[in-house]
Amino acid sequence: MNKINTEKYNLGKAFKEIIWPRKKLVFIGLILIIISRLSGLVLPMASKYLIDDVIVKKDIQMLWWLIGGVILAIVLQASTSFLLTRILSVQAQYLIRELRVKVQEKVLSLPISFFDNQKSGALVSRIMSDVEGVRNLIGTGLVQLIGGSFAAIVSLVLLLRISVSMTLFVLLPVSFFGLIALKAFKIIRPIFKKRTIINAQVKGRLTETLAGVRVIKGFNAEKQEQKTFEKGTLELFNNVKKSLTATAFMSSSSTFLLGVATAGIMGLGGYKIMNEVITTGDFLSFTLLLGFMVAPILQMSNIGSQITEAFAGLERTEELMNITSEDDLPERTIELENIEGNIEFKNVRFAYENDKEVIHQINLKANKGTVTALVGSSGSGKSTMASLAASFLKPTDGVVSVDGKDLSKVRLSSYRKNLGVVLQDEFLFEGSIRENITFGNPNATESDIQNAIEAAYVNEFTDRFEDGLETLIGERGVKLSGGQRQRLAIARAILADPKILILDEATSNLDTESELMIQKSLEHLMEGRTTIVIAHRLSTIRKADQILVIEEGNIAEQGNHDSLLEAKGRYFDLYTYQSRI
Repeated sequence: MNKINTEKYNLGKAFKEIIWPRKKLVFIGLILIIISRLSGLVLPMASKYLIDDVIVKKDIQMLWWLIGGVILAIVLQASTSFLLTRILSVQAQYLIRELRVKVQEKVLSLPISFFDNQKSGALVSRIMSDVEGVRNLIGTGLVQLIGGSFAAIVSLVLLLRISVSMTLFVLLPVSFFGLIALKAFKIIRPIFKKRTIINAQVKGRLTETLAGVRVIKGFNAEKQEQKTFEKGTLELFNNVKKSLTATAFMSSSSTFLLGVATAGIMGLGGYKIMNEVITTGDFLSFTLLLGFMVAPILQMSNIGSQITEAFAGLERTEELMNITSEDDLPERTIELENIEGNIEFKNVRFAYENDKEVIHQINLKANKGTVTALVGSSGSGKSTMASLAASFLKPTDGVVSVDGKDLSKVRLSSYRKNLGVVLQDEFLFEGSIRENITFGNPNATESDIQNAIEAAYVNEFTDRFEDGLETLIGERGVKLSGGQRQRLAIARAILADPKILILDEATSNLDTESELMIQKSLEHLMEGRTTIVIAHRLSTIRKADQILVIEEGNIAEQGNHDSLLEAKGRYFDLYTYQSRI
């Protein structure tokens, strides 16, 4: 999958990247399908022999031999069909699983900026649904297409041996149908690709709706969400309607054209029998063989639609796989080993959009083991600076370094293993309290887990739960209070034991009692670590080594708590205002 490039997906490309690596299984599948198709041809050939020889000569012994041969062919056909499905369909599902894992791995390797412009539900759809069509390439679909072609060619040769004129008469409408099918596939392919996009959007919105159900009910907005979902499903319906129209046209065309051919064969065949050009057995055999030639052609149109749908999904998957991962940039060559945790901003600028700079010429040093607090009004650039320090964002200009090494040239996995983050609205995963605490360090010892729990005061509430650490907390931790979620997040960070810590307003939405308890947890967490704190409540950062007042993307003031109060500038105003409140 890593070799996928930006060319449009086609059968040749699919053969090289998906089919050829599994050539042994596909080859076995082809052998089985050929045996199956050849076994199927026994009945029409036996029918001619039955009518023209066995019945005429009243040869009972040969009749039993003939029936035995037909039954043996049917058993062989059924057995190969079962093996074909068992081998290739299972392999196709394994491949789907493999591709999903690779796409999910790729998505997780993409920069934060990618997720800022994507809906999580839409990404889920692309990971889970877009790759499903590959089953038609490795599964029975493609093999049946090849096997059907083989059967059609063999049947054509046998038909020509019986009657050249009757065969040519049939080939005319069949060829016309082939042209219609090719034209239809060109129309259907972009429809299928558009469908995957619409489907992802609808699923994305539905995921958001279910995640935000409390907000929806709180604002009595059920009808509004229903209308939005109805609009999406209507767009999906219209897309499906277009593809159904194209496939229905192919189906009706085949019914009409092959019906005309069948009627013509009845007349032409009857005329030839009456004039003793062919025998009754020849006509019966021709009719049955005609079915063997035409059925694969009709099947090909259906399989062709499936393969077209597969290509549309693979093209979308390929778009994701071609996005450059964070660590794949050629300039990221520095591998960090044991870091001390000295962070420095040198003339750092950052803009989310061109000509809309939010951080201007920032210079700061956060030495190892120190606490740097960022304060300021909402939208001043504090979170952006924290994201730059966490390497979630890359400076538009200037350098963010750790231990003197430019973060833009560092392999981020080697940096982030030394990084811990506690956010204002901390994300917890559905599962147990233990699973969430050990998320950043799944191999932690029980002793380390207990130390982290006690340091973050998590045991203060888990001891009251019947299941203790095994208590399930629900999606995003909905069964816990805000203070409990924050303490759990702090325990997770303590257990991860990072050298660098980013705290984004970790106590801003808590009641006084929870804040005091969490403040004690944070003091334990910050010991000996380079910490950058975004502070909403200024009372929590009085012990910080340095405080930066950020206003409109600039450092307006810098110093410790006492020196900034003495300066009676912006920090003084903010602090005294909060104290009055």
